[in-house]
Amino acid sequence: MSGFIADGLARNFIAGAWVEGDGGDVIAVEDPGTGQHMADAAQAGEASVAKALEAARASFDRGDLADMQPSDRGRLMLRVAVEIRNLADEGANLLCRESGKTLEAAHDEFEEAAQYFEYYGGVADKIEGKSIPLGPDYADYTVFEPFGVSAQIVPWNFPVSIAARSLAPSMAAGNSTIIKSPELDPIGLAMLGTALERADVPAGAVSILNGIGADIGAKLVASSEIDQIVFTGSVPTGQAILRAAADPVTPSLMELGGKSAAVVFEDADLDTFIASLQSGIFYNAGQVCSAMARVLVHRSIYDEAVERAAALANGLSVGHGLENPDHTPVISALQLSRIEELTSTARQSGARIAAGGTRLERQGYFMAPTILADVDPASRVAQEEIFGPVTCMTPFDTEAEAIALANGTEFGLVAGIFTRDLARSHRVACKLRAGQVFVNEWFAGGIATPFGGVGKSGFGREKGLEALYNYVRTKNIAISLKG
Repeated sequence: MSGFIADGLARNFIAGAWVEGDGGDVIAVEDPGTGQHMADAAQAGEASVAKALEAARASFDRGDLADMQPSDRGRLMLRVAVEIRNLADEGANLLCRESGKTLEAAHDEFEEAAQYFEYYGGVADKIEGKSIPLGPDYADYTVFEPFGVSAQIVPWNFPVSIAARSLAPSMAAGNSTIIKSPELDPIGLAMLGTALERADVPAGAVSILNGIGADIGAKLVASSEIDQIVFTGSVPTGQAILRAAADPVTPSLMELGGKSAAVVFEDADLDTFIASLQSGIFYNAGQVCSAMARVLVHRSIYDEAVERAAALANGLSVGHGLENPDHTPVISALQLSRIEELTSTARQSGARIAAGGTRLERQGYFMAPTILADVDPASRVAQEEIFGPVTCMTPFDTEAEAIALANGTEFGLVAGIFTRDLARSHRVACKLRAGQVFVNEWFAGGIATPFGGVGKSGFGREKGLEALYNYVRTKNIAISLKG
């Protein structure tokens, strides 16, 4: 497969070529399902960053993408989509083994990546300005211009699809892009470089670096050569990036953490709720920023909801991702320890462990599917992002109380409502502090629906047409026609 892997080493993709790490350094990648070493990835350092920056700037200055006919740029992106699908089977196997997710989910991730390139490839020639009427003496209009060089730091929970989510609109707008992959699972994402190479994306227009965030990520975001930063990840890292971006005044797009709540009203269909609970908190072992981390249930159906949630958790099949079970491992030993430690604080604050609560005694990094009942809304476990297969259930009595509880954290990424009352669903959705609200189906929506948060969940929007305008800046041109 091109130069992607040589001698068992996954390489960096810089300036259209596959290169080893600085000084031959490597990143060891584990299989979370076994806890064993799986592969190595070339570790980029300062020299690799400098080379990627130089190539990206040169590509942008040449106009490799920005000066391409927009329709041609769109066709180029459609070719990338085809090549992503061509390597999806091999890529999904690698992604499954390095991330711990199911093989099916890994394949879906490559498919979603292809769809992002199709979606934004289809709008590359539709980024239209507008005419502003100032009277007969002026012609005034707006045009959209790419930022230049976009640095994009990708998280480990959905590396391939999230990289495509930001890379595709960046390319559609004509930017050059440098992607910093997650060190825990960089290999599947590195394969994206093969799709770019096979589609004949101009050399330097996109580079993919495997490296340590505190090293090359910090160098990228602090560089005056970067014209835009796109980050998906934790609040503390996002805050550090924003501090670094303040000095060069680099525009930034932040998709950060969440502690999202589902509100289950007394008229809710509990079968529908339970189906959403399985995907909402146990998909990808709960390592989803928009996971159903809190569940607020009307007191009249609370006991039944807890009982059914516990039965769901206890009945899930558990196994290595290659087996496509219901429940898979978390990404690392460190992540497992953090989840277990935070979950243990629930007991201290009076919560009841309705299911799970501890790691599973088996090879790999498995946390038991966990339901915490009677959780104090002010407790640590209800306020901090766990990023694991753990949800917190709390009863409420009134609609106003439910809204207050749902809005009662520093986050505001997504929220959910379960009710048969259409008027109530609209009324409550408008009062929930969240960038996206699901009604009767957690994760409803798709590539075309804007996604992003408020509060400490970040700012800016990904996905949909709205996201495209995060990757361009508006220029107004006013022409005097007098005399």
